[in-house]
Amino acid sequence: MKIPRSHPRYLSLVQRQLIEEGIAKGYVTPTGMIAHGRGEAFDYLLGERTTEPARRAEEAAVVELLRAQAPVISVNGNVAALCPKEVVELSKVISAKLEINLFYWSKEREEKISKILKQAGAGRVYGTGKKKKIPGLASPRGFVDPEGIYKADVVLVMLEDGDRTEALRRMGKRVIAIDLNPFSRTAQSADITIVDNITRALPNMIDMAKRMRRRRSGPPTRTKIFDNEKGLRLSIKEIQKHLSRAGSLSLEENSLGS
Repeated sequence: MKIPRSHPRYLSLVQRQLIEEGIAKGYVTPTGMIAHGRGEAFDYLLGERTTEPARRAEEAAVVELLRAQAPVISVNGNVAALCPKEVVELSKVISAKLEINLFYWSKEREEKISKILKQAGAGRVYGTGKKKKIPGLASPRGFVDPEGIYKADVVLVMLEDGDRTEALRRMGKRVIAIDLNPFSRTAQSADITIVDNITRALPNMIDMAKRMRRRRSGPPTRTKIFDNEKGLRLSIKEIQKHLSRAGSLSLEENSLGS
């Protein structure tokens, strides 16, 4: 279906269509549409914009990734459907490995996502061969590449399930999450949570990383530890402010119409 650019929901409809195409091609599971819809609902509540708390979290995340010795970006079906070029570009800018990690695992899905990432410019894609088990995690997401996530010091996860975030933290890894739901277990468990749509967050992070690398010859200095709990509280306040503004406009319209 060709979506007219004049449609007021153009970007949202394009994203839905990308997920739908991913399901049809077999690398996104049907439950991926449910997960996408849940995130879209929170995006509405945020006003479909990158808030100031999200921007600060993105900057802290980029600093963390550039300082890391062995950063890894975890990719699932929805990420491959929505922003394969951006995730590959970010991996190159921050010198991070790309690893496929799936809850509803199948070799076919793994191979299709690997092909998509390589078509987007990726070199080696991790997670398609030998696996090693994350301690205490029973789901298929517990099986990771021994040269990728298992050895990583910092892991960027997107559209994630909370139990793996918790398991990675128990292994002593720093976890950065991109999650539109500030109440999720992933958001609450990560070291840094970016409450933003990945289609906005990744381009923002790419630009930030490029600017930081131009300004400095070495890795950026972490000025202070990011307060994730405070960041989540501020993101929730952004939702409250947006709802309050929307409610006020609705009351004004009703008043004018009466």
